[in-house]
This record gives sequence, structure tokens and C-alpha cells, in this order.
Amino acid sequence: MTKGQALTAVVLGHLTVSIVHGAAHTGAVVPLTTAGNLFVYVVILAGPLAGLAIWRWRQDVGGWIVAASMAGALLFGLVNHFIISGPDHVAHVAPAWRTMFGATAVLLVAFEAAGTAAGLWSRRSS
Repeated sequence: MTKGQALTAVVLGHLTVSIVHGAAHTGAVVPLTTAGNLFVYVVILAGPLAGLAIWRWRQDVGGWIVAASMAGALLFGLVNHFIISGPDHVAHVAPAWRTMFGATAVLLVAFEAAGTAAGLWSRRSS
């Protein structure tokens, strides 16, 4: 697998899981603050896609954007889903949505860790 293929797979996989996780947020009625929503849309959703698009022309810049946005998303998700005891914590979500919410939260951790690594790896020269 090439660097571009790996980066594309991780970014698109992350986007897919993010969409499903967003549906779980909506179904479980777990709202985010305005700042939280802004972070989700700019850093978590748009950041990796922008980095991937830029990577096609500038691998160093695109790789850094993917790595930074995925690292930010990873930190945001770990804190909000697993550390802070609030409505976004996996243990506090409505029981009917807890499995989907929790599973997608764990998948996001995996994709975001992989995305951080893939972004850094993809910017290195062969």
C-alpha cells in the first residue's frame, strides 16, 4: 500500500465512522456546545479532508495537516468520551444508543491514532 493509499483509507474511514458517531449523538440526544460543534466541523471533519486534498500537491504540508487534525480529534474524543464525566461520556449515553455510541467512540480513537501516524509517515520522503 502506498502512502497516498494509506492516508486516503484512514481519512475516509475516519469520516465514515464520524458520520455514524454523529448519528449516535443525535439519536441519544447528546448535544455539543457551539465551540464543540465548531471544533467537530473544522478540525475533526474538514481538517483531515483538507489535509488529504493538499497532500496531493504538497505532501509535507498535507501530511502535517492530517496529523495535526487527527491528533486534535484524538485528544478531544479521549477527553470527552472517556475522561470527563459528562453527557458525552460513553457511560452516560442513553442505554438504547450506548453500544453504537461507545463502539464508534472506540473506532474513532483507533482511526485518529492511525491518522496521526499516517499523516506523519506520509510527509516523510521515501
